[in-house]
Formats: sequence, C-alpha cells, structure tokens
Amino acid sequence: MLFNSFPFVGLVLCTLLLYYLPLLCRYQVFVLICSSLVFYAYNQPVLVLLLLFSVAVNISTSYGVVYGPLSWKKGFAIAGVALNLSILVFFKYSPLFARTFLPQASSLGSFLLTLPLPIGISFFTFQGISLVVDVYKEKYVSNQELVPRSFYQHAKQILFFKGFFPQLISGPIVKAHDFIPQIGNKKWEDIPWPAVFKNLVTGYFLKMVVADNLKDFTFWIAFPYFQDFSSFSLLVMLFGYSCQIFADFAGYSLIAIGLARLFGYHFPDNFCFPYIATSFRTFWKRWHISLSSFLMEYLYIPLGGNRKGKFRTYLNLLLVMFLGGLWHGAAWSYAVWGLFHGLALCADRFLGNRITLPPGRVSRVGKGLLVFSFVTLAWLLFKLPDFRQVLQYLSCLIHNVRKGERSDLITYLLLYSSPVVAYHAAYLLRHKTFFQRIRKLEYAVYGIMLFLILVNSGSSGAFIYFQF
Repeated sequence: MLFNSFPFVGLVLCTLLLYYLPLLCRYQVFVLICSSLVFYAYNQPVLVLLLLFSVAVNISTSYGVVYGPLSWKKGFAIAGVALNLSILVFFKYSPLFARTFLPQASSLGSFLLTLPLPIGISFFTFQGISLVVDVYKEKYVSNQELVPRSFYQHAKQILFFKGFFPQLISGPIVKAHDFIPQIGNKKWEDIPWPAVFKNLVTGYFLKMVVADNLKDFTFWIAFPYFQDFSSFSLLVMLFGYSCQIFADFAGYSLIAIGLARLFGYHFPDNFCFPYIATSFRTFWKRWHISLSSFLMEYLYIPLGGNRKGKFRTYLNLLLVMFLGGLWHGAAWSYAVWGLFHGLALCADRFLGNRITLPPGRVSRVGKGLLVFSFVTLAWLLFKLPDFRQVLQYLSCLIHNVRKGERSDLITYLLLYSSPVVAYHAAYLLRHKTFFQRIRKLEYAVYGIMLFLILVNSGSSGAFIYFQF
C-alpha cells in the first residue's frame, strides 16, 4: 500500500477516527496495531506471518535478557541478534548467494532465487536488533521502561514498536530506547498541527511532484537507452537522478514523521539538507541519518571505532560502509557503492589534517561540489546494478560529446530538479535578513506546493527505498 494511494488515505482517516474516539481511548495501541497489520498485508498477506515471527523472536529474546536467569542473559542477547540477522540474510541475500555460488539449474539455486523479498525487512530487522542490544546493555533507559514485567504488555509494545505503519516499510529506523518510552495514551488537542501540515505537504510534494515526474526522465539512464544521448545530457540525467533519489526518500521520511506526529509519536529527522555537505563525513551526518547513526552506534563503535589505532579505524570504516551498502540491496553493486563511500570517508579522515585550504566561500563551494559530484556519480550503482553497464555509461560520458542534445529532456530534468536546489538554498540562506522577510509568506509557498500536488503530480510509483 503506497503512501500516495487512495486506499492508504482511507486507512489513515479511519484509523485517526477510531484512534481519538473517546470510547476507544484505552485501546489506541490496538487500533494502530490493527491498522499496521492491514497496511503490511495489503499486497502480500502471507508475509505478515514473517513479520509476526520476527516480532515473536524479539519479544521472547528481549524478555529473556531482562527476566531470564542471569547466566543466560548474554545467550538470549546473542540469540536475538543472530535470529534477526538470520531472517534478514535468508530472505534478502539467499538469491545473491545462489546467483554467485550455485548453478542456477540446481534445485537449491532455483529455490533460493524464488524466495520473496518482504518489503521493509531491512528496517524492521534493525529495529529488532536495537531492542535486544538496548536491553542487554541497559545504556539509555532502564530495562523496566523497555520491558515491563507483564509478558502480555511487553508483547503488545514490541508488536506496536516493530509494526507501526508510518515507518514499517522504509523507516526512519526508530531505535527501541527512543520509541518505547513514548508509548501511552494520546490526546487530539496535543497534535502539533503546523508541524504535521508542513511535514506532510513537503513530503508529498517531494515525492509526487518532484520524484515521480523526474523518474519519467531519468528512466533513460537505463541500458541500452543511455548510449544514444550526448555527454551533457547524460550529466544532466545523473543530476536529475541525484535529485530524484533525495526527493523520493526524504519525501517518504517527512510523510512518515508527519503521520507519526498525527498519532502523537515523534520520529527522528532522517535528512538534513545533505547536498550542502562539504565533506563525506558531514554528508553521512545529513543523509539517511537514522541508518548512519544506527551503523555508528551498533556496529562501528562495537568494532572499536577510532579507539584502536589508525589502521583499525580505516578498516572499521570500510567494513561498516561495505555492510551498509550491502544492506541497501542484494547485489554486489550496492556493496561496491558502500566501499566507495568507505574509501571517501577514509580519504576525508586521512587528508583532513594534512591539506589546509584557505577559509572562505570559494573553498566551501569547491568542497561542496566535489562531495556532491562524487555522491551523484556513485548513484549510478543504484540505477545500473550491472557493473558493465556502469562502465559503459562512464564511457559514453567521455565519448558522446558530439551527439546532439535533447533540449526538451534537459529542460524538464532541470525544471523538476529545481525544487531540490531551492530546498537546500533556503536552508543556506535561512539567517539572511531578506530571507527572514520572505519566511512570512511561507504558508503561501505551502499553498503552492499543495496546488502542484493536486494538478502536477507525476505517474504514481513505488518509493525507491521500498526495495531495501
């Protein structure tokens, strides 16, 4: 069920009505659990069983960590993490394993290639890991806040935590210690309507007007179509795809955050204007923040972080980004994409204290363009998972200089990319005096975005990160 579909709008309105109905105020969590299961089961009902199995694993192992025999505490925690990862690896990476190591004619290889990829499995698996690790370490809040003595209450909370529909499919990745303490009865009068309105309008605008229109023009990046375009057209298409993937995922995140606030829950921000980053480290503090913070907290730091010497620091960065890339998809191209970013982070760290550029706007712009160019070029591995096609695209960038331009394509790509540019520019100019005057008209801007959502939405399409 897509966020930008009429069945979803109907589901949200019905849920909202029941959720805040005075007669049902004691059952708010149950209302959201039921709606979440309907949402997840809409396209593939049978996969709800996998979600419920994953939830059961996390309910039992986290409860065992807190209330089981003290000598079993570590065993429950290891079992919880291992089972979560096993579910993810089996359903997401078995086809990759089969394609790489097994003859496709073999019965095992054929079976593994037919396994379905449950939507959202990467996200709800990481949430489960955060729960088990949080209760084992008891680092943020007391275990009694995360795991009540009543097994029934605990099961209800974890089913809600993992299944809450705004973030179930594509995040943000909400950690247990951030979400579970928020669970409780909510009131209609406490809804922050201005924030909900801004998040939903901006999110739907980025998805439906920007990303959905851009996808019809970045489609030509696919093989073999790109071979017929000029070098400049290929560059503009890459720029358009970079704007599309941002608008698509940042749009989803803003919608999820807005919906959660509608029901009284707060999700962390997932994007903070990443394309203004002037270093790769800063980029990963601004792009998919919930994933990068998860990898930092639950992988990079446990591996030793930067506490065990320079070599281990660089090795940890490469390993974390390699696994972070592979998290995005069951193809080696995603792992290579992660390695590229890992190498960039290593170079950032190595060169940071050795190269001193003169301070100033020109230096910042130059570094920003370098980071954006690298990030944009690396998105090719998302659009073209076949390495040979990526190399062919790069070859065409170099050799297709004399081919005729597609001025209509370039115009539309730049037109629908311009809101992403304006979105980042507005953030950069937010402290300027003239911009403070313009901000008084911000609701006029939201009105224009709402109008464009109604009259200029692109053809409906699934969110890019649904595949992850």
